[in-house]
Amino acid sequence: MNSNLPPVSDSAQSSQAAKSTNVHVPTPKFFMPVFLTIIIATLIYIGVQVSADLAHVPPLSLYSVILLATALFIALGFEFVNGFHDTANAVATVIYTNALPAPVAVMWAGFCNFLGVMVASGAVAYGIIALLPVELIMNVGSGAGFAMVFAMLIAAILWNLGTWFLGIPASSSHTLIGSILGVGIMNYILHASTGASGVDMDQVLKVGKALLFSPLIGFAFAAIVFLIVKKIFKKQLELFQPPEGNKPPPPLIRAILIFTCTGVSFAHGSNDGQKGMGLIMLILIGIVPLAYSLNRGLDQQHLQSFSQLSGQTATAIYAQHADIPDEQARVTITKFIQTKEMNPEVVPALASLTDHLGERVGKFGDLKDIPEAEVSSLRNDMYLSTTAFKRLDKADQLPKMDEAQGKVVKEYRKNLDSFLQYIPNWVKVAVALALGLGTMVGWKRIVVTVGERIGKHHMTYGQGMSAELVAMTTIAAADGFGLPVSTTHVLNSAVAGTMVANKTGLNFATVKTILSAWIFTLPATICLSGGLFWLFLKVF
Repeated sequence: MNSNLPPVSDSAQSSQAAKSTNVHVPTPKFFMPVFLTIIIATLIYIGVQVSADLAHVPPLSLYSVILLATALFIALGFEFVNGFHDTANAVATVIYTNALPAPVAVMWAGFCNFLGVMVASGAVAYGIIALLPVELIMNVGSGAGFAMVFAMLIAAILWNLGTWFLGIPASSSHTLIGSILGVGIMNYILHASTGASGVDMDQVLKVGKALLFSPLIGFAFAAIVFLIVKKIFKKQLELFQPPEGNKPPPPLIRAILIFTCTGVSFAHGSNDGQKGMGLIMLILIGIVPLAYSLNRGLDQQHLQSFSQLSGQTATAIYAQHADIPDEQARVTITKFIQTKEMNPEVVPALASLTDHLGERVGKFGDLKDIPEAEVSSLRNDMYLSTTAFKRLDKADQLPKMDEAQGKVVKEYRKNLDSFLQYIPNWVKVAVALALGLGTMVGWKRIVVTVGERIGKHHMTYGQGMSAELVAMTTIAAADGFGLPVSTTHVLNSAVAGTMVANKTGLNFATVKTILSAWIFTLPATICLSGGLFWLFLKVF
């Protein structure tokens, strides 16, 4: 659990802060046996579940097995790095306020991350996927699809490792989005003449706003909360002084600090963990489409309901819809998604494809009975349908409908997403394990930076409580809206806000370094992932 400390900065440390040894408390002896037992048990569970999933599909070739194993290893590697890079922010406040011994805090944060991942809805996961060019998502099993996934993951891992090594709290969310943009831009540069799309700029702006405003919210609200706390507890001066040695805070403040650390860790798992889930699902869909393209947990009643809703929806959006060949409809809808240019052919094509989707699904009593070729085709058509509905709805270009028709269309879209936006439990467990392990392995570099080097003086009990409370609330709210935000950005900004509010001053050398990393993350990862994507296209 203990990693090497980063190089000593020039921040001015108080004598009290120097006496604190909590961050250096050794790991208990029982940790390693428990640690290994959990890993082995989890791997056995994952192996059993994967074997059960693959038992109903044709045996994979050796090449597919190697490709699948490599891709999953890299995807889980990203979450592992995310764990010791981002989650460390959640424990910095409880460690530097002595609310919990460092080993206990780290293990608890790892466990809370695990729980957060397990209850995640999947909305953030598929929100991230929606940033990618539509043609790459629909052909994720092609060479270009594999090049896309490998380029994104490797670029994100390399940047995260570099910033972690330097002890700089950079954002894994920021990094991954930069990697996605790099792939999208390079795909457009290489294939613009054939009508290829770049990234979904509407989705990019939505995500970008979340990443931009969340640190500002963290900074401002943490400063306000700290001033309120200072007013409420004005007679308890020890709350606003650096801890003396390893002295814990008063019971109430300690309870709040532990609660908020729990909340931030849980929210981080629920939000950040989904990014890895989304990428793993792309990998599984590309390599084993028969097993993972559609949610095979849906029963016959669900399939029949979808079939009925499809016909009703087709009539609701275009009452006089005619049978348009599916290939022609796909071309029309794909072009609309890529260019966002509306024409009279789009809605009739969508109505026809929607009607045909219901007929095709209704023929089967069980999704497991659908042939492999049909599974991939159905998934792609469903993805085109749901994406087209989103684009039309956002642009207010859906036909006028009465209340009953609107309810039918809404239910159809919800039903449609149930086929696509699902994540097997073993994927959640694998991501949760990687994130939790990462938290327990490489936490110290980032913790030291957050706890000692953002401000000129050691963090106080009141500052730690205020920063964590705001961070927990902000991240949880973002998760509720399906928005990917950066735990790093939010918590670091919150800590800085409390430093300013306390008038203890910021260590501008550290702040400058952190801001530089944040600024350069996007262009660096765009260039790195774009270059890797171009290179991998030559390989796959």
